[in-house]
Amino acid sequence: MAENFLIQTYVMFIFFISRLIFSLGKSKPWISSTTTSTITTIIPPMILTNYKEIGYKLRDDHEAINMASSDYGNMVRQIPAAVLYPSSINDIATLIKSSNNLSLPFHIAARGHGHSVRGQATAPNGVVVNMMALKSQRNRPGVIVSGNPFSGYFYADVGGEQLWIDVLRATLEHGLAPVSWTDYLYLTVGGTLSNAGISGQTFRYGPQISNVYELDVVTGKGDFVTCSAHKNSELFYAVLGGLGQFGIIIRARIALELAPKRVKWVRMLYTDFSEFARDQEQLIKINGRKDKNALDYLEGSLLMNQGSPDNWRSSFFPPSDHSRIIFKVTDNKIVYCLEVAKFYDDRSSETVDKVLKLLLKGLNYDPGFMFEKDVSYMDFLDRVRGGELKLQSQGLWEVPHPWLNLFIPKTHVSDFNTGVFREIVLKRNITTGPVLLYPMNRNKWDDRMSAVIPDEDVFYTVGFLHSGGFDDWESFDEQNKEILKFCEDAGINVKQYLPHYKTQEDWMKHFGSKWKTFVERKSMFDPKKILSPGQRIFSHQ
Repeated sequence: MAENFLIQTYVMFIFFISRLIFSLGKSKPWISSTTTSTITTIIPPMILTNYKEIGYKLRDDHEAINMASSDYGNMVRQIPAAVLYPSSINDIATLIKSSNNLSLPFHIAARGHGHSVRGQATAPNGVVVNMMALKSQRNRPGVIVSGNPFSGYFYADVGGEQLWIDVLRATLEHGLAPVSWTDYLYLTVGGTLSNAGISGQTFRYGPQISNVYELDVVTGKGDFVTCSAHKNSELFYAVLGGLGQFGIIIRARIALELAPKRVKWVRMLYTDFSEFARDQEQLIKINGRKDKNALDYLEGSLLMNQGSPDNWRSSFFPPSDHSRIIFKVTDNKIVYCLEVAKFYDDRSSETVDKVLKLLLKGLNYDPGFMFEKDVSYMDFLDRVRGGELKLQSQGLWEVPHPWLNLFIPKTHVSDFNTGVFREIVLKRNITTGPVLLYPMNRNKWDDRMSAVIPDEDVFYTVGFLHSGGFDDWESFDEQNKEILKFCEDAGINVKQYLPHYKTQEDWMKHFGSKWKTFVERKSMFDPKKILSPGQRIFSHQ
């Protein structure tokens, strides 16, 4: 019996391969295996013959496979069987439906600019959808601005494959702009909305997912659905911050407001962590969306003994002050940097200095260590780009990035400073990349969405943005593990942002009270668990 079964299986396999060769004229099967996956998925050639409209858009050449096998993190390599280069939304829906129609579906992952760091956008032995291909295929602009100047209601309909820098440029042409950003703008809209999208504006305007009016989504069933808070709301809230588990974002309607023209940009240095944290928390209390006396941006970071006080994220400090800043860092081991910005235009140019002076009055930064710049709005938002281009020219951009991003309850941020920054980080003495630390307000987030944050009214985000070599990045990962273990032992209930876990038990702990809803939504919108296997949330993905 077993021998007959093996013969039948072999004959069927040969049939698949011969049909595939007939369809594509290629000599190798669409089959791939990796050392990190125990399941080998075969994409049957009948997909190519029964769905001719997408068959020729599937690629398995070296260039396509290599691009889709890794990401910005450069630490994980998961080889797909094929890559879809869609020319329409229908191509994506057809691919997902074809997988659903099989007794053993193949996995599918949407890939934007590939800026995940742990293989989250990969699909081992499945199909990766190269969303960037849609940029050149749309029969209309990828960013369409609309609104009513009398009501002040403005929005942009944006393709999920569009980069945020594209959104900025297109909306500025109309004197408008979104209000919530990420520090780096060369990320896709669909990618950041699948996580949250955070930066220094989050304390006031919320994450990017809090600034979406409507979505078009292709679900894990292959259905094309328009959703909002008032229409198909369960899908809307599931997808925002949903880590790609429920559908692929095709279009997002993003809230816009009148764009400023320039930015007063200030950095202040602290040697006392308590004062640094207290001043940040005081400043984010003024956070009304329409409050003209509120800051528009606030982030904190750490300066450590790593040479220049500037880093690849931005060049800010005057060269003439570098030596005394470096001396302060050397003397104190860690210096805390509070960075704030106030936006203005022609109407507010006469009052912006007064408003900013009042906001900063009474702050306890180290005397003589406040620095200010006045830059264009575009230059401020796109401040990381220059550092990226410099690193690219030096061959230092496409290297391993063992990042760790966490949300920390406010009540434990001092413990984190003592146990992590002052102990683990200083003792290991390997941290050379940017380290961010700044607070956010919970009431700017919508708990109906899938994104997970701490249960306190104010919480901090911390980001260790490491860059390593291909032969030494594991040392940074060991530090990350030590940090997570310290938090667990100290009872600090951190939540990972851009999360990465290896077991479903860890995912259950991560989602906490949201886990039940998350699983129910998965069953509702992707019952065969086809989408985003690289997240490794469901055990058999």
